[in-house]
Amino acid sequence: MAIADVTVMGGGIFGLGIAWECVRRGASVRLIERDRIGAGSSGGLVGALAPHVPENWNPKKAFQLDSLLMAAGFWAGVAEASGSDPGYARLGRLQPLADDAAVARARERAEGAAQLWRGQADWRVVPAMPDGWAPVSPSGWMVADTLTARLHPRAAAGALVAAIRARGGVVEEAVSEPLAEVFSNRRTEGPVIWATGVQGLADLSADLGRNFGAGVKGQAALFACSASDRAQLFADGLHVVPHHDGTVAVGSTSERDFADPRSTDAALEALIATARGLVPALRDAPVIERWAGVRPRAKSRAPMLGVWLGREGHFVANGGFKIGFGMAPKVAEVMADLVLDGRDGIPDGFRVEDSF
Repeated sequence: MAIADVTVMGGGIFGLGIAWECVRRGASVRLIERDRIGAGSSGGLVGALAPHVPENWNPKKAFQLDSLLMAAGFWAGVAEASGSDPGYARLGRLQPLADDAAVARARERAEGAAQLWRGQADWRVVPAMPDGWAPVSPSGWMVADTLTARLHPRAAAGALVAAIRARGGVVEEAVSEPLAEVFSNRRTEGPVIWATGVQGLADLSADLGRNFGAGVKGQAALFACSASDRAQLFADGLHVVPHHDGTVAVGSTSERDFADPRSTDAALEALIATARGLVPALRDAPVIERWAGVRPRAKSRAPMLGVWLGREGHFVANGGFKIGFGMAPKVAEVMADLVLDGRDGIPDGFRVEDSF
């Protein structure tokens, strides 16, 4: 069995994205997932690749912008290598504005976008036009941005696995051996990247004696509704994402306290009712799946990238809370630069040591 140049632990979006970028550059890659691909939050429903508001600019927002602008090329490469459609489309987003104050803030943000988004996308305030899709806007105005994109989480994960294997990488699921055996049995050498989500945050915290973050539960629903050519919606805190396969995902809740990480409950039923009240096309659409899972939230709320302190040759890629799919192309690039070329392009505030 060949020795891997890079071993990636974890089959969520960060692990898969990094493995793909490394194998695309010619590295021998082995990805190990103890459960199944997308077993955590990366196996959810929503797939909103949505930017932060264009104001109060900081390294996190700049990093996200880079990633969103890279996404079309990144996912096109995955689709070509895998022969599978990850469900990517950059169709923009609509947001109803509640009142005159919200309209004024949105116009200020339009000026910010013109300066910060490098002419690659627009943030505009437009009249609300009833069309059977967008919610009613109390002010009569909406924000329309052209940066927001969508991705089908499960289709994207499957396409990444197929692309990695097509380029000669190894993807292993349901690996139950103790870690010492995992490394010895698979002759793992070279850098090891830990992209293990909520469990990874707990492991890092236990190893270094400091709280690096925790899991936040989310619940989402999937409607049978054909709207694949429509823009995303964001209203009343809900993301409404039309997918390429004739479904619309709506999510999600954010729950710090929970007893069962995988059960859905009244909070999701309330979310479904809100979505039906907001979006005319969902009023009578059947719900075909309810989902719950726990997302890794790093203490800083930014992705946590870089060296695992005290473990030579080990690295961390974690904390993609709510924005993991949108951040994945840039995370993959930065981590591949670091482990393959020794080039550190991690922004301030993203490193493990920045949490000390």
